[in-house]
Amino acid sequence: MDPEPPEPSTGDILVPSQPPDALSGPDVHSPSAGGDSGTMSQDTEVDMKEVELNELEPEKQPMNAPSGSATALSGGGEKNGLVKIKVAEDDAEAEAAAKFTGLSKEELLKVAGSPGWVRTRWALLVLFWIGWLGMLAGAVVIIVRAPRCRELPVQRWWHKGALYRIGDLQAFQGRDAGGLAGLKGHLDYLSSLKVKGLVLGPVHQNQKDDVAGTNLQQIDPTLGSEEDFDNFLQSAKKKSIRIILDLTPNYLGQNSWFFPTQIDIVATKMKEALKFWLQAGVDGFQVRDVENLTNASSFLAEWQNITKSFSEDRLLIAGTDSSDLQQIVSLFESTKDLLLISSYLSNSSYTGEHTKFLVTQYLNATGSYWCSWSLSQTGLMTSFLPPELLRLYQLLFFTLPGTPVFSYGDEIGLQVSALPGQPVEAPIMPWDESSFPDTSGSISANMTVKGQNEDPGSLLSLFQQLSDQRGKERSLLHGDFHTLSSGSGIFSYIRHWDQNERYLVVLNFGDVDLPARLEASNLPASTSLPARADLLLSTQPSRKEGTTLELENLSLDPYEGLLLRFPYVA
Repeated sequence: MDPEPPEPSTGDILVPSQPPDALSGPDVHSPSAGGDSGTMSQDTEVDMKEVELNELEPEKQPMNAPSGSATALSGGGEKNGLVKIKVAEDDAEAEAAAKFTGLSKEELLKVAGSPGWVRTRWALLVLFWIGWLGMLAGAVVIIVRAPRCRELPVQRWWHKGALYRIGDLQAFQGRDAGGLAGLKGHLDYLSSLKVKGLVLGPVHQNQKDDVAGTNLQQIDPTLGSEEDFDNFLQSAKKKSIRIILDLTPNYLGQNSWFFPTQIDIVATKMKEALKFWLQAGVDGFQVRDVENLTNASSFLAEWQNITKSFSEDRLLIAGTDSSDLQQIVSLFESTKDLLLISSYLSNSSYTGEHTKFLVTQYLNATGSYWCSWSLSQTGLMTSFLPPELLRLYQLLFFTLPGTPVFSYGDEIGLQVSALPGQPVEAPIMPWDESSFPDTSGSISANMTVKGQNEDPGSLLSLFQQLSDQRGKERSLLHGDFHTLSSGSGIFSYIRHWDQNERYLVVLNFGDVDLPARLEASNLPASTSLPARADLLLSTQPSRKEGTTLELENLSLDPYEGLLLRFPYVA
């Protein structure tokens, strides 16, 4: 019996170079007759492995075979046959060599405690704290030296935009007047004007000169019902328009306050009406002709207390036809936050010098009281101004410190006697050419709301621009006011607030071109006049807006007003 072949040693792998199927080819001979049946001869195995090894790529063939691993073939030559590769042991050695165990705890402590590393750690710690303290000191210096923001004043809704008066609802609505119910259809138009409040009426029931037949808590049936008023009130609030109700008692009679002997009855009716309408959701009240009211200051103070006790966000407006400054100022003495409308500016000679004098005198006399600006308590601007000054006064009212107050039609230059057949007190609002079917040809498009709304250079477009600008700029809302020295016929001033943008207003009241000749000698140290400013808008559509103008060479066209803007400089 042939001896069993020795088992390969541990770690040695016999690597065949060809699959067993290769043994069944035609070139493979059967074992010799003298050999053992079913056993492959050693020579055959060596020959097959030689073939398999030769088929390997030359660079993958072993260079030397271990001694005893090859069997002599014919001719006594030696060839590589069985290849032994030690895998397990070699891989273990390589893995052990590649593995890094790092330093032990004792070694780390020894290195960390060396003098070099101790000095390095102390140096880094000192540098960290020096840098941290330096940044802290820098932040403190910046905070201390930076200009502090000025505290904002308390701002109510009537401080933030214009008020719009509609005394006669039917005249305002025109041909298709619908009283309070129809007035809702014009709220979108009022919203486009960016007005903050609507002074409405009077709309209460008033029997001419009859105090007993006057009910301040009941809507005039010819204008609508209480339900109509409530619906209109809620619709206006959705448009962010506040409603101020005119409660002038005897508005249809000769004396707005009836007779002096009836003042106690009137006062009682007024107090009850104030409470009633405040509960109904009204945002304020107006009373007119207070110069005819006996002991006006006392009554105004009492009505103001009722209004403010309900909410600080409620407004009381007093109107007077007086233009006497002392009489006007006396009405402020016993009231707080009263908005006073007068005819003070109606006595102007409409020159730059006189307008400057009237404005500065009024602001100095009223002191810390919030002002309002209008030409009268009820009338249109065209009743007092020539047409060429309408744009100038719109710019003036929207940029002075205080609340601008306009009557319906002021935004389009509506004239009292412009149209035939109209009542002088309340001209009909020309919404379009169809508003006056009986006056065909006498109404041009530029006289109507529709026509001006489509014209970017119209008076209505200027009103909308100014109203929008007034409501979003702090310098125009509640900024300081400083007049400038300027050329003859020119009225100019600066509005500024803290670190916000500054606004320069220059108005030419003359009928010829005039140089501005601006001088800023009386301005505070925190405000200076720059060499140039950006043109925000002009009352003359021909001047291009958005350009930069040199203030030293600034010249204005006849009746032109400019609103310029320049940045704050620390």
